[in-house]
Amino acid sequence: MTRSPTVLVVGGGATGAGVARDLARRGIDVALVDRGGLGSGTSGRSHGLLHSGARYAESDPVGAEECIEENHVIREIAGECVRDTGGLFVELAADDPAYFDAKRAACEDVGIPTTVLDAAAVRERVPDIAPDVERAMAVPDGVVYPSRLVAANAAAVEANGGTVHPHAPLEALTVEDGRVLAATIGGRVDATFEPAFVVNAAGAWAGDVAAMAGVDVEMAPARGAMVAVDHGALGPVLNRCREPEDGDIVLPHADEVVLGTTSVPVDDPDEYERADWERARCVEECAAMLPAVADAEVTRTWWGVRPLYAPDEADTDRRGISRGFFALDHADDGVANLASVVGGKLTTYRRMAEATADLVADHLGVDEPSTTADATLPGADDPDRLDAFADRYDARNPSDANLYDAAR
Repeated sequence: MTRSPTVLVVGGGATGAGVARDLARRGIDVALVDRGGLGSGTSGRSHGLLHSGARYAESDPVGAEECIEENHVIREIAGECVRDTGGLFVELAADDPAYFDAKRAACEDVGIPTTVLDAAAVRERVPDIAPDVERAMAVPDGVVYPSRLVAANAAAVEANGGTVHPHAPLEALTVEDGRVLAATIGGRVDATFEPAFVVNAAGAWAGDVAAMAGVDVEMAPARGAMVAVDHGALGPVLNRCREPEDGDIVLPHADEVVLGTTSVPVDDPDEYERADWERARCVEECAAMLPAVADAEVTRTWWGVRPLYAPDEADTDRRGISRGFFALDHADDGVANLASVVGGKLTTYRRMAEATADLVADHLGVDEPSTTADATLPGADDPDRLDAFADRYDARNPSDANLYDAAR
């Protein structure tokens, strides 16, 4: 069987689903495929933080500004895909107060609202915070439920005339005379697609997809561990206010908190070690902020792989690699109808999608602008409908598995 969508998007995480949604809203015939359930790569194996941008304010002000802008957008369009927790950047006695002051100044420069709380005010917000807390900075962090977010974007694709195909792996690309002529799709689809354009949104696997077309996309994936423990009393997200390190974030998730994370380079995003020391490290370091988690029951543990793009990057643990995103036009590499979108963060998925869709629309001669920042996602105000979408696209993944456990 042969199908001919105008655009084939490979990769059904948040960014790929976002690209397909954006294109479909512009009236472009689009098909979205993923080798597994939607969000089963990086999106559904994250800690689910909705960044305020404060984490990157001093090291990457452009990325931080993108985060705070998209933070506002996601809250507007995604409804029950988001939990508005707020966040605190916590300074403990061992932490450098100059770092705290520099981060707050950088947040102000970028436009991230902050409020400084003294130790007593922090304890009022988080009664079981560490006894050596000095102060904290309140920022508009939140928690995202990736399963709902990805599935709602996929539902928007279908509502605008596109098609969505989970469990439909890309098996091969046929390239002739500098163009992708065909894509062999297996699994539930088992068909050949002949698209006018292909978008590679495969995240940590983007290098593998690009290689099928004879193009180099230099990914530098890094694994990170997340540990969920039984602790239902936490209100805001807690961030350790120090240089990024293992175990410096605690996120409230329903009746659990999620402790994270580590950063360890991997060669293969499918085959990598899940080390016990990473679990222990997350618990030990996060317990410095929230001591009760040291003895709390571990309810689940999972790893994700960050889709870092780093040509010529030698960073040993990959923490220093930019979390910015890149929309790569492979016309520059000799394949005129292929683009890759790499890097980025869950919080900026919609902006990544818009930039990529703009590139595709330009190639196709489509003048319709992006409208995704102003359009509410399907089911945004109905958690039951969102969860039904997650079932439809097999999008229930480790990041928010307890959301469904609690509902049963």
